[in-house]
Amino acid sequence: MQSANMLLRKIIRSSVLSLAAQHGMKKDLFPLSRTLSLSLCLKQDKSCEPSEKLDLDEWKKVMKSGLQEEVSETVSEPKELSSLAAARETLEMWRLAGRAVPENISEEQLKAFMECPSKSAKKKYLRYLHLRELHKKNDKRKMNEKRERRLEAQDQASKTDETKKSPFVCLWSSTMDKAYNWRAAQSMIFGQPLVFDMSYEKEMSVREVTNTVRQIVMSESCNRRSVDPFHIHFCNFKDDSLYHREFIKHYKEAWGKLLITVTDQCYTEIFPKDKLIYLTADSPKVMKTFDHDKIYIVGSMVDKSIKTGVSLAQAKRLGLETAALPLEKYLLWSTGAKNLTLDQMMHILLTLKDTADWKKALEFVPKRKYCGFVNKPVKELKKTLDLINTLKLGKGREEVEKQFAKNYPKKYKLK
Repeated sequence: MQSANMLLRKIIRSSVLSLAAQHGMKKDLFPLSRTLSLSLCLKQDKSCEPSEKLDLDEWKKVMKSGLQEEVSETVSEPKELSSLAAARETLEMWRLAGRAVPENISEEQLKAFMECPSKSAKKKYLRYLHLRELHKKNDKRKMNEKRERRLEAQDQASKTDETKKSPFVCLWSSTMDKAYNWRAAQSMIFGQPLVFDMSYEKEMSVREVTNTVRQIVMSESCNRRSVDPFHIHFCNFKDDSLYHREFIKHYKEAWGKLLITVTDQCYTEIFPKDKLIYLTADSPKVMKTFDHDKIYIVGSMVDKSIKTGVSLAQAKRLGLETAALPLEKYLLWSTGAKNLTLDQMMHILLTLKDTADWKKALEFVPKRKYCGFVNKPVKELKKTLDLINTLKLGKGREEVEKQFAKNYPKKYKLK
């Protein structure tokens, strides 16, 4: 029995060593647990029954499969690690070469980069990761700037609250409010009326009505702070209308304390028609001077679609005189329609009332709409521009020179 065991041990050792030599393994790589279990099984030959036999073929198959799995695991792990390291080195080289490469890349993104089929696909994928990283950095920077602005606004608000609490500032603001209110009260008795026509609610959307009310609120504030304010009238004003609700949102409790006249009557029922002048940009008549004895009417309408002729039709329906601001006479108009906001109209009328200077008054027109003030009429400037353009094109040069010589002095010569 002992001789049989010795023979079995020699056979097993020779078979295992041959397997190790085939797979290129050393003796140190053999698992210790399997050799111990084998030795235990061999040493327990006394306890085993004589009928039990050891199947060497099955045992060899199990040993071969285990060795192959271990070899594949030990070989695949270094290959994967080496490929990831090579990919990272490639990215570093591309970054040094100035290509669009993300600064931080995860293992999943690196594996996706390695799986790209071509070099162009790899470049596109890296550019996508780089742009996404830039967007994240930009969003983070914007959030930080927004947070800083919010903190600065809170600090300024706290400082202003502290200054408002000071007795001198409180006394000054209350004194100025009393002075403004006194001027507005004086204008209700002795001032020149200015009418806001509030009959255009159906012509506008809810957003346009909101913008109209906002502009009227700014106009009322500007008028109250002026030296000689108008007596403002809100005519054709209906309770519980959209105008009314928006005014309550803005003024709240101060709506009932405003020093203005609010009525549902038409302005033709309150004032004589011969004193009323409807200001509209569609009027063919141009306003030359400001008349202190007239009562000017401003249509309370803001239309983004620029509905031409609405206010002119309203004035003609009521048989009123109309007028338009002389924008073309004093301004070299460039782009846009000749419609102004309500607060701009208020600034212009107040300046004309105080100074009678059109140049000062028209400074409240937005700078983007005109190129500058002109000394000559705009029609003559347009004629000269047309003549110069025709000369540049070379059409009828002699006739144009003769016409130019007739219209202008001899000192102006064309070159």
